Amino acid sequence: MLKQPEEMEIEAVTAELLDTKTLRLKWPEDYEPEFKTGQFITVYWPDTPIYKRAYSLSSCALDRGFYEVTVKRDGKMGTRLVDWARPGDKLWVIHPAGRFLPAYEPDKHLVCIAGGSGVTPFRGFVREATRRELATTITILYSVRTTHDIIFNGEFRAMETENPNFKFRVTCTRLVDKDPWTGRRGRINSQWVREQATDLANTVFYACGPNELVDSTEHLVLEELKVPKTQMRTEKWG
Repeated sequence: MLKQPEEMEIEAVTAELLDTKTLRLKWPEDYEPEFKTGQFITVYWPDTPIYKRAYSLSSCALDRGFYEVTVKRDGKMGTRLVDWARPGDKLWVIHPAGRFLPAYEPDKHLVCIAGGSGVTPFRGFVREATRRELATTITILYSVRTTHDIIFNGEFRAMETENPNFKFRVTCTRLVDKDPWTGRRGRINSQWVREQATDLANTVFYACGPNELVDSTEHLVLEELKVPKTQMRTEKWG
């Protein structure tokens, strides 16, 4: 049975980048939902109920009392949320849904490939695994234009030090030659993925972000690496 939408107050707004913010939505009293890390919620403003937008949760199922979504300034909803949402404002929230779920098994390696704001659900993946001290290995391969576009950089680096089974790897695609960045440059390719995923039989691949990135990742994993489709999970958004 479908649950009715709930009106929730924006409890906090945190700037992640100049064009990206995390909104914390406070659960109403007596609201105790059952949901899973990796799912998404759908939100809409009370004055424009016809216009709805789904966002992956950047919090995890262990976070109680609130949902967090991390929104990039994009389109009507993203622009309004980033530029105008303030603590105390109200949003209607449709209960979490989706099957983009982490395979938390001791012998599995989750390789999470993201572009731009597609990294947001992987924050929840790693947050839950770290708090539960799981043996599951998680590697995020994150493609951004420049070092100014890395969402959750500080938080992921901190979780790397806390969780020995987690690695955060970034590649930049549009840096100028004189930029001091000493990390990887260029698009995600099969060679880089092979360097991270040495046991393909026990690897589950996740791809999240723009259509172009997800489509190219599917081709890389399924066609170039010859990984069975059962080991691939995707989440696209425009």
